[in-house]
Formats: sequence, structure tokens, C-alpha cells
Amino acid sequence: MKKKFAIPTLNEKLTAHFGHCEKFAIVDVEDDKVVNEAFIVPPVHEPGVYPKFLADQGVHVIIAGGMGQKAQDLFAMNNIEVHMGVQDGSPSELVMSYLSNELQTGQNLCDH
Repeated sequence: MKKKFAIPTLNEKLTAHFGHCEKFAIVDVEDDKVVNEAFIVPPVHEPGVYPKFLADQGVHVIIAGGMGQKAQDLFAMNNIEVHMGVQDGSPSELVMSYLSNELQTGQNLCDH
């Protein structure tokens, strides 16, 4: 199984605010193992830009603290899984938690 994950980060850790991240961690997984992790600077944030940007990167799964409803809808339209309410962690730790069915999610940490 190959999957590509995106995690919004600040100082290479998950940030609660998807639309205001410094970089996205892009984590590639093959056969339930992390094979690559890269941090990429996103384009200027405007409504709808990040979902298209991440879809163009080939992302399958988003792990985030929270995000607005429009972004959630755009990801759903592109068949990209979104897991929200995640509190903290490094990108590779969060992906490994997802792969072992131990990723703890909760309420959307974004209120817009």
C-alpha cells in the first residue's frame, strides 16, 4: 500500500491552524512504513488554495488540528481523507499512529 499524508506544521510539529501553517509535512508511506518525509512551503493562503495544492501533490490523507468547512468540503470532493482534532506530535509519529489505528482525533480546533 502506498499513501501520501499531509500535516500542517509550525517548527516541524503539528499546528492547530491548518490555514496558517508555516510548512506542510508530506509523508510517503509504503507497506505501512514511512519512506520519506519532506517539508514544503505552501502557496499564499486564500480560500480553496491549500486543498488544490495538496491534491496536486498527490495527498491521500490530511492529519490536522482543525480547518474550515470549505477546505473540508474541497478535500471530500477530491476523495482525500481528513482527520481533525489531533492535538500534537511530529508528522512521522502522527502517521505511525494512523497506521496502527491509534490516531487520537477530537473536535475541530478551528472555528471558521
